[in-house]
Amino acid sequence: MADPIIKIRNLHKWYSGVHALKGVSLDIQPNEALGLVGDNGAGKSTLINILSGIQQADEGEITIDGEKVNFRNPRDAMDRGIETIYQYNSMVPTMSIARNMFIGREPLKASFMGVGIMDRKRMAEESVQAIADVDLHLRSPDALVGELSGGQRQGVAIARAMHFKSKVMILDEPTNHLAVKETQKVIGFVQSLKELGITAIFISHNIHHVFECCDRIVAMARGEVVLDRRTEETNMEEIHSAL
Repeated sequence: MADPIIKIRNLHKWYSGVHALKGVSLDIQPNEALGLVGDNGAGKSTLINILSGIQQADEGEITIDGEKVNFRNPRDAMDRGIETIYQYNSMVPTMSIARNMFIGREPLKASFMGVGIMDRKRMAEESVQAIADVDLHLRSPDALVGELSGGQRQGVAIARAMHFKSKVMILDEPTNHLAVKETQKVIGFVQSLKELGITAIFISHNIHHVFECCDRIVAMARGEVVLDRRTEETNMEEIHSAL
């Protein structure tokens, strides 16, 4: 087995006396799709927020490609190749597809001390290519994201992560509130990440979706990992019993 792309060791997090993570340790392998399941309050969101730089752990350590990291903000995580796609806030509805693709990473025609004019032509061209790469067919990179369906928005977010060569893609409840056809499209995106050399962490309350697209399933409850199995080595009953 290859060395883990991410090693999590003895992670603890407290919120005003609430012990949200209780010594979580986990290895995440390159090119795998890891399903993370658990009820509300299990610790999933806290773990993901720490991995994506939104929060910091109180104890424990995380290494990426063998190097210890301490993310102070989401930008630090993105710079190390970790892209997080949230269910609700991964896109800005009032901005175009192209602007959303490059938000926080806008290419500039010319700049002085980091201030310059956005290269809108390059953003449009690269957005069209990135969207085509995930087999999305949208009419224009200038269309507002607010005009897209839920599945199309998730597709744009995934295209963005792939365009910027993310090593690890965290998908937080990406199939929530989607129609069946759009859900299958998102699951297809997750399944295709392995071919592109991208590790996926897929968080979902829908265990059926996790079984459909993940290589391994990790269940959390009460701030701890309570099950860690290859998908083919477990079943729905075992997972529900662990939670």
